[in-house]
Amino acid sequence: MRSLKVRFALLLGATALLIVLAALGVLASIAAAERTIDRTLAAQARLELLAELSGRLTQFGLAAVETVGNPDTQPESMAIARTNADKALAAVDEALARSIRISDDPQDRMAYAARTRPMAQLRAARAILDRQVQQITRHAAEPEQRQNAIKGALNGFGAMTGQPLSFLIEAERRSMVLGSEEARALADRLRLAAALAVGAALAVLLVLYRSLIRPTLARIEAVRRAAIAVGRGELDTRLSVAVRDELGLLVASFNRMAARLGRREARVAADRAALEETIQARTADLRAANARLETVDRSRRRFFADVSHELRTPLTVILGECDLAARAAARAAEHPGGRPVDHGPAFATIRKRAQRLKLRVEDLLRVARSESGEIELDRRALGAASVLAEAVDNAASEAARRRVALVFEPGREDVEISADREWLRQVVESLIDNALRHATGLGRVTVALEAGGTAQAPAAIVTVTDDGPGFGAAQEALFERFRRGARPGEGGFGIGLALARWVVEQHAGTIRLGTGPDGQGAQVRLELPALDAAQAHADSHAQKDDAA
Repeated sequence: MRSLKVRFALLLGATALLIVLAALGVLASIAAAERTIDRTLAAQARLELLAELSGRLTQFGLAAVETVGNPDTQPESMAIARTNADKALAAVDEALARSIRISDDPQDRMAYAARTRPMAQLRAARAILDRQVQQITRHAAEPEQRQNAIKGALNGFGAMTGQPLSFLIEAERRSMVLGSEEARALADRLRLAAALAVGAALAVLLVLYRSLIRPTLARIEAVRRAAIAVGRGELDTRLSVAVRDELGLLVASFNRMAARLGRREARVAADRAALEETIQARTADLRAANARLETVDRSRRRFFADVSHELRTPLTVILGECDLAARAAARAAEHPGGRPVDHGPAFATIRKRAQRLKLRVEDLLRVARSESGEIELDRRALGAASVLAEAVDNAASEAARRRVALVFEPGREDVEISADREWLRQVVESLIDNALRHATGLGRVTVALEAGGTAQAPAAIVTVTDDGPGFGAAQEALFERFRRGARPGEGGFGIGLALARWVVEQHAGTIRLGTGPDGQGAQVRLELPALDAAQAHADSHAQKDDAA
């Protein structure tokens, strides 16, 4: 039996069958007891009727004696006694008939047949005594003769009624005794049947407990212990599925649930570990960002100090020159005949310092505009060589003043690019100016142009190379805003490379720092996308149309 429903149905069916059988047994026992009691009570009633019949017959005999002794005075007593005797005989017959009607037992029928003959003898005795009394009354004239005759008649009547009455009374008494014995035997059988029923019920209960209830309870207890273990976090707990019944299906569902919980716990643990790793990574990023912010903050503070110094120095010179010129003019006014004052050197110094101050302010404006995105590039198709030549020409006077050879190497062919001419020129000039101002012991600066890239992605490669000490190890950090290099004697705001990088990236190019071809000095390498012939021709026509 694979199903608990079937098992419990059989259990209920067996219990119901036992109850029905027990009820039937009780009903049968009650019916048997009722029949036994009815037979016993009927025998007792018949015995009472027989006792009454014996009295009536005795009264009939006495009435016969009285009638024979005084036939004239009491004739009605004989009739009354006769009637009573007949009623008593009829009552016994009716009781015997009822006993045979309510019983189908052949022994009862035989007993009834055996009782009908004594009853017939009693009726015959009553009839014979009645005829004898009538004969004695009519034929015997003498009292003594009547007395003798009635005595003989009474003796005959007693002989005829004594034995049948004794037989009937003894038969009914024996029926009562048999009924009592049957009642006791039935009680004994009922006690035995009750004991057997109790034993059978206990045996059935024991078998059911050992075969159904105890295994089911044990499996339920195993499920309870497993549920407690899962509640404690032991998600690898599993139960064996021995029987594929309802409880077995429950155990299988429990195993699947525990497996799902285990997999979910593993995923949660993995997600927790990944989250912790992410938090650690983000924490490290935040710390690095904080470090960078601190570095930027230090750079900004240093920048503002440098700005103050850079702006104060030319302003001090300008103010000093103005004061000197004013005092010289005042002395000339006091001595009209003296030699006139030449203000040319003072104005030249003021102009030079003002130009330097203007450059610094323009650098600051460029940085601010690049950070806010306010700079708009006017990109057009142009030759890179002309832009580089112009930048070299503009920086030639400063290079000559510093006694540094500034050389331009245009390469074998010009490279067409799409760029903002002014901004690209300023970037190259800024790179040349950085080399002139920051390189110690500098003797040569070379600006070179060459074609590079691939056939699918041509490029213009611009390099600014010097023979100075180089950039050092922290090359990438030099692109930060307000960051100044590590070379000795450096000055300025540290915004040239940052601004150059922004402009180059706006042109979809790249800028890198490195060393010269022989591993000495410093080199800045710009790589800008070049135009192929078709693009250059289309851009030139577009520019001509715009000019027209």
